[in-house]
Amino acid sequence: MIAATTLYRNSSLLDPRWDEARRGYEVLVEGGVIREVSDKPVKASGARVVDCGGRTLMPGLIDCHVHIYLVELGLHRLESMPLTLMAAKASVLLKAMLDRGFTTVRDTGGADWGIKEAVDSGVIAGPRLFISGRPISMTGGHGDSRRRTAGDEPCKCCNALSFVLETADGVDGVRKAVREQMRQGADQIKIFVSGGVASPWDPLDSLQYSEVEIAAATEEAHNFGRYVLAHAYTPEAITRAVRNGVRTIEHGNLIDATSAQLMAERKSLMVANLIAYYAMRERGRSLGLSADMLAKNEIVIDGGLKSLEICKRAGVPVAYGSDLLGQLQVDQSREFLLRSEVLKPIEIVRQATLVGADVVRQTGKLGVIEAGAHADLIVVDGDPLKDLGLFQDQGKHLRAIMKAGVFHKNELN
Repeated sequence: MIAATTLYRNSSLLDPRWDEARRGYEVLVEGGVIREVSDKPVKASGARVVDCGGRTLMPGLIDCHVHIYLVELGLHRLESMPLTLMAAKASVLLKAMLDRGFTTVRDTGGADWGIKEAVDSGVIAGPRLFISGRPISMTGGHGDSRRRTAGDEPCKCCNALSFVLETADGVDGVRKAVREQMRQGADQIKIFVSGGVASPWDPLDSLQYSEVEIAAATEEAHNFGRYVLAHAYTPEAITRAVRNGVRTIEHGNLIDATSAQLMAERKSLMVANLIAYYAMRERGRSLGLSADMLAKNEIVIDGGLKSLEICKRAGVPVAYGSDLLGQLQVDQSREFLLRSEVLKPIEIVRQATLVGADVVRQTGKLGVIEAGAHADLIVVDGDPLKDLGLFQDQGKHLRAIMKAGVFHKNELN
């Protein structure tokens, strides 16, 4: 669809750089970008006028850790799923994210250039996609999905789980794997440097990839104008990753003050995602998680909220992430409520806008309302700084959702 000229009036404008929403502003959108933001009436002949009725107009939300291709919580079910079915299910998940007001998401493993092109060209509805391609794991690491009785990796064209993961070992192997993902259009590269919850064999505190292998990945990404994000839970894994050039740490639940200080010094960012663990605690057993996985899940829950406080004290920027798999992805917006136990609403909104824009390297283009920024906007039926519940209920309280100047939803006129 072609972006039309739109003029928003009668709104309570929430630019996350402010501490609260401000009345009396008008916003002109043209050609997919914001052309003018003014506290005086804007003249725009022929523009479509949208009366917000005093509701909150703010930037679209950014989720920096999603998995659109991991359409089953029990990942073993993907082994017998054709790629066509996985992509069809992913298209449903993408639309639901946009329905919730997430106009940008960073897929942290699995999504390829094909699904990104489908969204960009309007074939399917979804947020802006920043893709990592296949996340890269050492043999036996968090991303090695093979059963213990399996031999070589299965063919990626007929096994959906194999399609969304990659294994590589040694400096040369890692370099080749990173180069391949960038050749296939990855916006960033993901590696696993510690154990994880949803993998059956590796201990949570295991250290994965040697320092020289991590350094090889970050060097190759940097050479290509990209960066590396690392799955890491423990202080030791976080320290090894950051010391060797990793830009963003994913999860980080067990971070301590020392590793947080290192992140602050190296200007690394954290992408936390608490809701995944609470959702797995509530429904994981019925959806196929083993007792060992659920035990590891309890360990990271214990550190989740503490990690936010540690990062805040150290000055480490934390972005909004959800990391939900399969059927649990309906809980994407519950992350706002969990974080509110230790953070103020404006801090959480900034994490889901300003910090998210920094993570995807769109500072000043996303997460703000100013001339020249992308016209990714939502109209909220109330003030989210007073009630984070307005982000709940699958987008029920969002009266308008615009991406790139085009309405995905508009109940205002």
